[in-house]
Amino acid sequence: MQQDEWFEAERPRLVRIASRMLGDASEAQDIVQQAWLRWHGTDAEIENLPGWLTTVTTRLCLDRLRSRTPVPVDDLDPGETVGDPADDVTLADTVGAALSVVLDRLSPGERVAFVLHDSFGYEFTTIAELLDTTPAAARKLASRARAKVRQPSPEDRLADWEVVDAFMAAAKNGEFERLLQLLAPDATVTADRAAILVGTPEHIEGRDEVATFFNGSAHAALPVFVEDRPATAWFHLGQARVVFDFTVEDGQVTAITFRAEPDVLAHVVRRDGADPRG
Repeated sequence: MQQDEWFEAERPRLVRIASRMLGDASEAQDIVQQAWLRWHGTDAEIENLPGWLTTVTTRLCLDRLRSRTPVPVDDLDPGETVGDPADDVTLADTVGAALSVVLDRLSPGERVAFVLHDSFGYEFTTIAELLDTTPAAARKLASRARAKVRQPSPEDRLADWEVVDAFMAAAKNGEFERLLQLLAPDATVTADRAAILVGTPEHIEGRDEVATFFNGSAHAALPVFVEDRPATAWFHLGQARVVFDFTVEDGQVTAITFRAEPDVLAHVVRRDGADPRG
């Protein structure tokens, strides 16, 4: 097999690892391309190519994460943490668009240990080598990250606007599983009379049904405030035509109401302060 063919066979796995670590698909592609360049430029004999590429990709991701934020002292010395009862539970596989905000607040070491172990099943001995620490310290980093993701501290809990924006991003990108994660089981969609007249559905009930309706849609929606609540709105020719009014409880969307009554639309304000007419 040619060198290019070897790398292309590994690329999808490397992109998944980098994407989960960095939370950014474009950055992940850039990191994997850098890994390719390093392999292409080395004269070293590589016995375990998948392992070598994983190591290079992970360390490049770690460098990128550390460039975003200073490395906290406890990233190098995790200290004592709570017990680690969920080692066999791949919690990271359930992390969706909203919880990625919590991941962004983990230290680089916590994030790498958590993602590699909980999402991809790497042993702590391997993770420790990548982080230049001990297996016990790597285990504690993953445990601490897991605790933060399971039970975020008050400063890590998502604001309503973060949930709304995460939901809309998942809708526009066609990320069905993320929509399910952001919706409460009994989520509903309703509409006022004016919205029904312009074509919105009158009623949708249930997480699966709501996610199916929004999946891959709402590309023309923009972030707004409606009555001081974070929402989104469909704009046409620079004017808000339909507001998506969200009810958020405990980090999940419990209800969305389509609103198009003139008195509602008159008070819609873009959240970024931009003029939708350009």
